[in-house]
Amino acid sequence: MSMSGHHAHADPYALVAVLLVGAAYLVLAARAKRWSRWRAAAFTAGIALLAAALTGPVAEPAATDFRGHMLQHLLIGMLAPLFLVLGAPMTLLLRSLPAAGARRLSALLRCRAARVLAHPVTALVLSVGGMVVLYCTPLYRLTLTDGRLHAAVHVHFLLSGYLFAWVIAGPDPAPRRPSVPARLVTLGVAIAVHSVLSQLMYAGIGVDVPAPVAQLRGGAELMYYGGDVAELLLALALVSGWRGARVSAAGRGRRTPRAAYPW
Repeated sequence: MSMSGHHAHADPYALVAVLLVGAAYLVLAARAKRWSRWRAAAFTAGIALLAAALTGPVAEPAATDFRGHMLQHLLIGMLAPLFLVLGAPMTLLLRSLPAAGARRLSALLRCRAARVLAHPVTALVLSVGGMVVLYCTPLYRLTLTDGRLHAAVHVHFLLSGYLFAWVIAGPDPAPRRPSVPARLVTLGVAIAVHSVLSQLMYAGIGVDVPAPVAQLRGGAELMYYGGDVAELLLALALVSGWRGARVSAAGRGRRTPRAAYPW
């Protein structure tokens, strides 16, 4: 079956929104004292990946070729969220807000709803579970003819991908962040589900994707290998952040504590 009805062409409004978010981050980073250039570069890379996913070279092939769709999905749902998370935008916002605003935002991050949302199981179900629902139910078929539904799916994968990366390896403050072993187990489950789904897709078993066999297999290969790359980068970010936190904690133990926000 053809994918000619797919609403995946470049959306200028979404692109403008993405660029405005990137510009706002850079303005705040320029005003912040001693803000990490590495963090700024990571966030900028995430914005660039999102912009690439929403413009012609990626968006237009995604309209007619399932392989293009899968590349767009990897950029929006896995790679861009990881780099955005590594930019620590919440920490930057907390530093930039007045003290009263920072306290209110910090309290919001510690509320019950935030704790539920930031739980590894919630993040896993929303991100990986969303992929299973998209490709193993008629949902993907429906997005081919409904532009608003297609846009909503993109928003879901961007937000759920960001949430998952934040829970697993985010440098921003999080309510009751799970232990490193718990996060590694969560990541391992995500890798396993991702792998099984891509292999089922390659075999054409249990999926509802109206695409030619060559496109379906090419998309499955992109999901398998591209997902491996994204998840390896996420694991590296987790280990690097954990080691960095241990070094920082050891350094603080040798110095007199100062009264300040934890961020």
